[in-house]
Amino acid sequence: MENNSKTQKLPNSQTIPHNMLKNDAFSQWLGIEIVEVREAFCQVKMTIRKDMLNSMKKAHGGITYALADTAFGFATNTLGRKAVSIETSINHIEALEEGDVITATSDLKSMKNKLGFYIVEVQKENEIVALFKGVAYRTNAEWNI
Repeated sequence: MENNSKTQKLPNSQTIPHNMLKNDAFSQWLGIEIVEVREAFCQVKMTIRKDMLNSMKKAHGGITYALADTAFGFATNTLGRKAVSIETSINHIEALEEGDVITATSDLKSMKNKLGFYIVEVQKENEIVALFKGVAYRTNAEWNI
């Protein structure tokens, strides 16, 4: 007798960010790569290109912000429910130049009901160049990949 019931396998914490990146044209344009991912944690990296520089020949602040926001977004979704940002901010500590490789590491600091509080460190060669703070709202919708 054939069994027609379908068993739905929920994605693990590593599957979700990779699926998100696969469907994120902006992060792909930035050249973002996932370095490490686990539950409530994600590390991504990218290289600063010439087309990312501002009029002062430094990386536009939005580039650093976008990398940090991507790490944050991926980390917030590793818990299996779809999550969205409700507040973010960044402090730029050091200007970046073409060719710099930067890494953003997002880590959950506190979870209260449906709100997750994350800190993202952006580093160049193990030196912090920006600090990002994010608050995420966890919806009831589960990831089904």
